[in-house]
Amino acid sequence: MLSGLLLEAADNGLTVSCFDYEVSARVRVEAHVFEPGSALVPGRLLAEITRSLPAQPAEFCLEADMVNLTCGPAEFGLVCLAVRDYPALPDSPDPVGSIDGGVLATAVAQVAPAASRDDTLPMLTAVCLDIDGDVMTLVATDRYRVAARDVAFAPAEAGLRARALVPARLMAEAARTFVAGVRVTVALGTDGYESGGAKRGEAERPGDGLICFESGSRRLTGRLIPGEFIKYRTMFGDTFSCQADLPAGQLIGAVRRAALVAERAGPVRLSFEPDQVVIEAHAEGRARAAETVSADFSGDEPVISFNPHYLLDGLTAAAAEAAVGPPAAEVDPSGGTEPGAGRIRLEFNTRTKPALITWAPGDGGAPAPAPFRYVLVPLRVAERS
Repeated sequence: MLSGLLLEAADNGLTVSCFDYEVSARVRVEAHVFEPGSALVPGRLLAEITRSLPAQPAEFCLEADMVNLTCGPAEFGLVCLAVRDYPALPDSPDPVGSIDGGVLATAVAQVAPAASRDDTLPMLTAVCLDIDGDVMTLVATDRYRVAARDVAFAPAEAGLRARALVPARLMAEAARTFVAGVRVTVALGTDGYESGGAKRGEAERPGDGLICFESGSRRLTGRLIPGEFIKYRTMFGDTFSCQADLPAGQLIGAVRRAALVAERAGPVRLSFEPDQVVIEAHAEGRARAAETVSADFSGDEPVISFNPHYLLDGLTAAAAEAAVGPPAAEVDPSGGTEPGAGRIRLEFNTRTKPALITWAPGDGGAPAPAPFRYVLVPLRVAERS
């Protein structure tokens, strides 16, 4: 029953809904309704059928316990499930504010890869939405890296403080439906936020109810993950003795090629000189990769090593800042020549302490604080002779 899609035809069009007690989705589309009615049909089968239909009007007709679908020369008959046994979808909680859909989708793409996939610590499988007035911070971590992105938020009331742990998988699915220029309304259950009076840094109880994203005719509702999230703000307060500004496209391409040689969970080593960095990886007895990329480096610790896949996640996420910045700051994340002046900034103290990756604008400065921050724990690697 929960694998079904609920079709409801009414004067205002056709509403398609689904619900599995964890997540519910609803979308309303325009339709010429001859007779109002509802039917519950196998969801996956209907989705596969509609993807294969020609670009012609589709007609649905309910006859006894069958829904007949006709589209051009194609005809299908779907057996109906019992509508009376289908659970009612949860109502949307109270809105807490809104945000541009394109901005939110970009932020989710930047931070969600850092969320853990280990269900033994559920709070680490979440993207934390931390709302402080007109700023929403999205954060995710798997203990080896922390990704955070600040975005502009329009709160429903001044002084709003809210925190919610949203399953990363749900956030990623929701982000696929967001459209740039279309506002997304965010709603939380009554236990999901505290408004007024809270100060930055004060402890808050995460939301343990529902969250709802509504944009246009689409609405997605899901359950929040209970628990306390890490005190992530303390991880971005370090000052660093080493700093390197590197061309984003060239760096990403070099790391991606080095990762082809690195053994599973093996390191990619970055060896810095004042005007360049050598990116190197080894597979014992089988292969070696080394590539030189220009760099503006200062500091007294010239070598650091990372897990190549974690490093690539951070670099590509930082380069995504170009999409929301000035047109002159565009890069090619695939590793080709970068047409803009934007660069990736890598900061660290020693080869054993966490490093910070941010996006450095073309003027050589850095936002304070940087909208996107990625903290990555280096790999400890024995020196090669």
